[in-house]
Amino acid sequence: MKKSVLTLFALAAMAASALAADIKPAIVYGTGGKFDKSFNESAYNGAEKFKKETGIAYRDFEPTGDTQGEQALRNFASKGFNPVIAVSFAWTSALQKVAAEFPKTKFVLIDDSLDLPNVRSVKYKENEGSYVAGIMAAMASKTGKIGFVGGMDIPLIRKFECGYEQGARAANPKIEVLQNMTGTTDSAWNDPVRGGELAKNQIDQGADVVYAAAGATGLGVLQTAADNKKLSVGVDSNQNYLHPGSVLTSVVKRVDLAVYDAFSDAKNGKFTAGTQELGLKEDGVGAAMDDNNKSLVTPEMKAAVDKAKADVISGAVKVHDYTTDNTCPKS
Repeated sequence: MKKSVLTLFALAAMAASALAADIKPAIVYGTGGKFDKSFNESAYNGAEKFKKETGIAYRDFEPTGDTQGEQALRNFASKGFNPVIAVSFAWTSALQKVAAEFPKTKFVLIDDSLDLPNVRSVKYKENEGSYVAGIMAAMASKTGKIGFVGGMDIPLIRKFECGYEQGARAANPKIEVLQNMTGTTDSAWNDPVRGGELAKNQIDQGADVVYAAAGATGLGVLQTAADNKKLSVGVDSNQNYLHPGSVLTSVVKRVDLAVYDAFSDAKNGKFTAGTQELGLKEDGVGAAMDDNNKSLVTPEMKAAVDKAKADVISGAVKVHDYTTDNTCPKS
């Protein structure tokens, strides 16, 4: 009897080991670098958490151009990696091809959606997180002027800006919002010098809070704001720590959770395809609060944030989505 029990335990251990061996996770980041302290790095942090908790290693790749994504996705799939995560809307068309070629491989697309049986799509309501940040920016501003520096000029980044502007006007109908986009190619995500120049121009025009939604380019925005003793708003990851006392808040997108959950679900046999859209209600987006920005957030501001979040979740406030209607209401 004892021998039978031991045999069962051994078989169970072997089965668990085999399951783990079947999981070969991989990530293809967006352009801008793994350690952009923003979007890509959030994905990396989710993968690292999974690795630390399970001991299962993963592979990743940092494309430097818009043609490398498809090559990397196909390379990982052909070598048996599963699941494979595409961390950017830029890889949507590439993934559409590769996922069809490898129907038994599980894929995840972040920031866009594909209706394929082996693809999980994860999108975010960036407009909702930006709405909350806009309220904070308008309340913190002493000049009545705030700024926005976007990365690549695409509807997704306009979605950030529009939500930010709507929130700011909810707090102060007379607020002036200055905005610039860094460029029209993928290099716009990795140009902190240009980001700093655009931020300085807005500051020179009177903006005293500047929101950066530009990947690694935003690091130049945050640095310039700090150098000029102005406030900034970070994006995607919690960037409050980069310049404590200068970053008012960060509009976080929980890309880390999307990666962690995809790896975990694949490991546990619970992976499902379909589209997930995460907003304030799902804690997929939000305004980061911690010790680094504690001195900047007044009780009135915190109360306004809590009310705005509750109103958006209840449906009392509708935050405009630029990607479904390419306009940005001014009131």
